[in-house]
Amino acid sequence: MGVGLGLVALIAMSAIAEARIMKYRAGNIVFVDNGRFSPKKLPRHKKVPISAFIFAAIQTADGSHPPALEIVNIDFDRAFAVNAKGLPSCGKQQLENRTTTAAKRVCRQSIVGSGEASVEVAFPDQTPFTAKGPLLFFNGGVRGRTTFLFVHTYVAVPAPTAVVVPVKITRIPHGVYGIHVVARIPRIAGGFGSAKRAKFTIKRRFTFRGKKKSYLSGSCPTKRSHVQVRGQALFADGTNVRLSRVLPCIPKG
Repeated sequence: MGVGLGLVALIAMSAIAEARIMKYRAGNIVFVDNGRFSPKKLPRHKKVPISAFIFAAIQTADGSHPPALEIVNIDFDRAFAVNAKGLPSCGKQQLENRTTTAAKRVCRQSIVGSGEASVEVAFPDQTPFTAKGPLLFFNGGVRGRTTFLFVHTYVAVPAPTAVVVPVKITRIPHGVYGIHVVARIPRIAGGFGSAKRAKFTIKRRFTFRGKKKSYLSGSCPTKRSHVQVRGQALFADGTNVRLSRVLPCIPKG
């Protein structure tokens, strides 16, 4: 989920946390979410490496072409953490106008996730069509308390086009939620394209100063035995779909 997130991959995983498909509706728009993380059993007081799987789809109640998704905002439980310090980074300009293969070649060491996405394009007086493409998630570096992420896809809409989604990840100082993710989706096909579906995994292990690190880590709070996620998806027609879910976990140790 996200804000232009966009806030991540999103996605062989084992001991995947159980999660059911959630559907959220606002007006004619239906947002489908089936996010989860692995492993399900986590320490109570110490964060350890995890992987995240995200599946999201945008539908309409009447089957019409959906308005374009513009911004995704997501808040993640304080039990989760993002760490990109010491991980090679890649700039937005290095990814623009590049195919998936070219983007991977230029910034392979900064990849933190991968998956696939599809968009629906509805030009005036034409039958809508769907285009699919691979997704790659690149670490964009850390500046101050903000971690940057770039989501790259290459789809035919109708001509082959690279779409780069900037994502900002910041810390929330107090409360249940500790990570705020904002993703801003650029105009696709001149504004006639709409994101329809995304499935991805976020998982990256790396070594920094001789120590093993993980891009994502998590714990399972003893008192709750679950983690929480909330957010909203903002569309070009003004529709705001609010998202909220609880994911179970098993505390250990």
